[in-house]
Amino acid sequence: MEFQEYLILKKIDADAFKKADHSRFEEWESLFKTMHPESFTAHKKFLINEIRRRYHLS
Repeated sequence: MEFQEYLILKKIDADAFKKADHSRFEEWESLFKTMHPESFTAHKKFLINEIRRRYHLS
């Protein structure tokens, strides 16, 4: 699974996230490549919710 696909599943607008917080996006993308999606979710659970509220996918 690609990071962009993961963000869609989590209802996060990847383009808006990347534009507004490029450094965090890049950090998460590189970390995602090294982890299983479920592990990534467990590791970033509360931060994912915050990002989802900011960059909600319509």
